Amino acid sequence: MLLELRGITKVFGSLVANDHIDVTVEPGQIHALLGENGAGKSTLMNVLYGLYDPDDGEILIDGRPVTFKGPGDAVAAGIGMVHQHFMLVPVFTVAESVALGYEPVGKAGVIDAKAAAAKVREISERFGFDVDPNAYIEDLPVGVQQRVEIIKALSRDAKVLILDEPTAVLTPQETDELIAIMRDLKAAGTSIVFITHKLREVREVADTITVIRRGKVVGTAEPTASESELAGLMVGHSVSLTVAKDAPRLGDVGLELKGISLVDEGNTLLDDVSLQVRSGEIVGVAGVQGNGQTELADVLLGLRAPTAGSVHFGGQDVTALGVHRRIDAGLGFVPEDRSTDGMVAAFSVAENLILDRFDDPAFGSGPSISPTKVRNHAEQLRDEFDVRVTDVADPISTLSGGNQQKAILARELSRQLKVLVASQPTRGLDVGSIEFVHKRIVAERDNDTAVLIISSELDEIYSLSDRIAVMYRGRIVGIVPPDTPRDVLGLMMAGVPLDQARAQEEN
Repeated sequence: MLLELRGITKVFGSLVANDHIDVTVEPGQIHALLGENGAGKSTLMNVLYGLYDPDDGEILIDGRPVTFKGPGDAVAAGIGMVHQHFMLVPVFTVAESVALGYEPVGKAGVIDAKAAAAKVREISERFGFDVDPNAYIEDLPVGVQQRVEIIKALSRDAKVLILDEPTAVLTPQETDELIAIMRDLKAAGTSIVFITHKLREVREVADTITVIRRGKVVGTAEPTASESELAGLMVGHSVSLTVAKDAPRLGDVGLELKGISLVDEGNTLLDDVSLQVRSGEIVGVAGVQGNGQTELADVLLGLRAPTAGSVHFGGQDVTALGVHRRIDAGLGFVPEDRSTDGMVAAFSVAENLILDRFDDPAFGSGPSISPTKVRNHAEQLRDEFDVRVTDVADPISTLSGGNQQKAILARELSRQLKVLVASQPTRGLDVGSIEFVHKRIVAERDNDTAVLIISSELDEIYSLSDRIAVMYRGRIVGIVPPDTPRDVLGLMMAGVPLDQARAQEEN
């Protein structure tokens, strides 16, 4: 099936999410849409899948214009989509989830469960998915759940399969398995639209690459293009993809977790977590998202009290201290979700830059804050951290995501720290902003701060870390050096103990 998108435009208020985009997907082709988060890739695919109506342009299948009033029309035309966040019912079986909405029926309109299971089994065997149709979704690993989503699309005879950021929640091994599945699907004649921002993966599997930046197609590339070339297309200028840093100058223990456990309503979210981070080093926490990283960050900040264990900054027990007193004790914190936890959208940039220092005598006296001192402080940080803002009095909500992140980083690094905890520090940023944030984090390490990075981006963990702690289901399964093979780290991310992971990798 030949799929063409011609002049697709989609506007939300003043935001032009898609600006006259042209893309052609040939039959049996893996076509990658490459671009940073917010570039317009997912919006374009939601238009193709019938979730959004285009404001201009047309969709053609085998040369004929088509109009989709909803996903049902797209499915009927042979288009399937696997969303970044899976659309499965945890308490359903695989067969029930696949059949949902298109249930096979027998006599008297009764759902034919055997027919549904047989369909799953047939597709699973054809592509080597190894999925049990009678297994419950909630019992399946994330990688297998993704296979169920693919089976669901193929069961509706999808000729074009859209995969939206499909590797975001996968271990390296699961990513390799998905790439093999994509190649098998291609060999069987299925076309794939592969939406991603990960350069290594797109070079490995794509037949052709369309690069989108700020809602526009800015170029096409072959998978033989270098990562630097692709990154340059994505952001519009050359960038360095490597983090330059010297060997760490280790000092005393700056951050220590001793036997941290967290139980909530009978669920163990953190299980006996013990970890030391010395001043002058970066420890990265790796793991598939949802394995306790968010809860660990909450405990470090003081948002949640651990059920057991203690937290120490520079030898000081801060377990009983609240958020503000931990900040006073030398904690800098970059939250996972900047818009919800890192800033007050209606406040000015200048006000956001003193959110955790509003009572500092440097900005006023008593209950009064000096607008002049606050503004001068903001202008200094704006220049130092290259925050692109017309006026520091403007609301921080008017800034791009990258500049909001720079502002939060500027606030946290504008005082002397003992400990810096940065959770998903570059989520949603373009490559240029990532380069800047990484440089500042390394500079903070070299300022003798103990730095803990929590990231679901494995490349970021490898680039920044002096040591890597791997989390699985609330436990640290091992701490390894940054030259540990990716396969070993991937096995650990799936819960395999370090010794066993190394043994498997050697075999």
